[in-house]
Amino acid sequence: MEEDELSTFRERWKQELKKNTKTSCKDKERYFGHPNQPQYVSIAEGLLDGRSSPLLDRIEQERTRRKRAPWSEALNTDAPPKKGNKCQKLLEQFLQDLNEMNDIPFFDVELPYELALKIFHFLGRTDLGRCAQVSKSWKVLAEDEVLWHRLCLKEGYHNGASISDSPCWKSTLRDCRNTENVVKSNWKNRVGSIRHLQYELGKVLCDVSSFAGLVIAGYTSGDVRLWDTLHWDKAYLHPTHSIRDETSAPYVSHVRVNKTVATAAYENGCVDVWSTETGLEPIHQYQHLQRVHALDLSPDSPALASASGPNVRVDSPDEQSYWRSQYLVQLPKPVDGVLVVPGRRDVPLVTVWAGESVYLLDSRWNEEEEPRVLHSVYGHPVTCVDVSPSRAALGIKSCGWGMNDGGNKIQVYSLETSQCELTVGNSAGDFTCVNLRDSHPHLLVCGNKDRRVRVFDLRTGSSVVSLYAHHMGVTTVQADDWKIVSGGGEGLVSVWEMRIGAKLWEMHNRHPVRHIRFNTSTLVTANVPDEKNPRGACITDDDLTAHRRYRGLICHYDFSMDSSTPDHVLPICRSNYTESSGYNYNIGLSMPYDILKSP
Repeated sequence: MEEDELSTFRERWKQELKKNTKTSCKDKERYFGHPNQPQYVSIAEGLLDGRSSPLLDRIEQERTRRKRAPWSEALNTDAPPKKGNKCQKLLEQFLQDLNEMNDIPFFDVELPYELALKIFHFLGRTDLGRCAQVSKSWKVLAEDEVLWHRLCLKEGYHNGASISDSPCWKSTLRDCRNTENVVKSNWKNRVGSIRHLQYELGKVLCDVSSFAGLVIAGYTSGDVRLWDTLHWDKAYLHPTHSIRDETSAPYVSHVRVNKTVATAAYENGCVDVWSTETGLEPIHQYQHLQRVHALDLSPDSPALASASGPNVRVDSPDEQSYWRSQYLVQLPKPVDGVLVVPGRRDVPLVTVWAGESVYLLDSRWNEEEEPRVLHSVYGHPVTCVDVSPSRAALGIKSCGWGMNDGGNKIQVYSLETSQCELTVGNSAGDFTCVNLRDSHPHLLVCGNKDRRVRVFDLRTGSSVVSLYAHHMGVTTVQADDWKIVSGGGEGLVSVWEMRIGAKLWEMHNRHPVRHIRFNTSTLVTANVPDEKNPRGACITDDDLTAHRRYRGLICHYDFSMDSSTPDHVLPICRSNYTESSGYNYNIGLSMPYDILKSP
């Protein structure tokens, strides 16, 4: 029955095709028929006659048509030679070659170049390298600048660059990856340069912050110092109390910095804001009635949040760059900390925690409404908080009956829905630090008083690694896709490889590590003393070595330095020692080794 229906269908279609075609029986035997015949008619004839694929004959016919192109007649040897047509022949040959390269052979078909390029967009570095070995046409396609420019941007190199910025994006990507491998090896072997951002006489370090090559530090003398580690420029930021010539300068309690703005809060409740680009004088200043307990600055915009007692104030510049107070909120309890949510928003979003409650504040809040509560459990105080553009991670201390539920935990909330998405960790110790903002997008790293550093996968909630790190508890931690850098209360900075859970190296200083920030090639650490008045020390002492170990330390590590380059060698080893007099260790040698010539 089915065979009869198929035969009837074929006969009906043949009759329909005879009405629409005017070709002879000889032309019908070909797959493509007469040149004026529609292509779908020829293909249908072939299928009805039982032929499977007309692609091979189609390719042969396309090649024959190209040979009959107008410009190919100039290459005919039977035509009489013409004078002065040598350049014309070369041009016609070049056009013919371009026409032949316009289509890329894909097995038994030829695709237009643009379509073949679109297919190659789905390939990676390794696949493109293999495709370049297939044929010359595939090599031209696989080395197209569009493909390698896209791979550079996809892997995070030269963000924002256009395709015309590099003559060969394949070489650019190879150089970037080689540099990345060298820097990674230097990280593992602690190869690079280290600089101590030295304190000044009589100044004890109070707080440190860093961002994108800028390092800011506040001291007990009330001075605020800013370093640019990219160009190694340093400057003192003039606080308001120095302009007013106040006799007793207050301590600096908190400092923060981003790309455009630096800010500092003092023990007397004063907050100063400077521009990192225009000058050293404050561009904005305001006063709290009490000591500032918390301070934070948005990493993406000049939005500033400060807390004094139960009061929270948020300031930011308007469209004319004039700083304004966006809102002032009074909470039921004294504030423990504030964090400005990263990301550019029309309205700054601030996370505030006080006791066992965490709040989300913005300028749409008014005094008649209650602040938006993100988390609140009676008797379970919040020990640490960190935020990303879409999430907030809270360290929760379990007390009383809560210890029967597995101990202290970290809860991850969605800032959009204010709902708890994930709960990880079951520890008897309190979580002292959590890093969500600077970590890998799918990882959460935290430190605990039980001396361990833990990394969790936010997609599954499982533990990636747990490391016994610091015997006096973990104070600060940061991680990326392959390494972890942690600091402890004993003053130890440790670098770990996440995959094998092994310690690569460590550095020790006297005071607790309060700040760690690293990027691809640099690391900034700060050991801040808990005691601001060293025992037996006088801040007016003229002895540079007196109580030096009590004043804190800031270290800057640069792992992009190549130890084999001349710039890595100390100046004393690079000099020719011809000076008659020297300073410090610049001693004249009779046979300086660095200017000896080989025989």
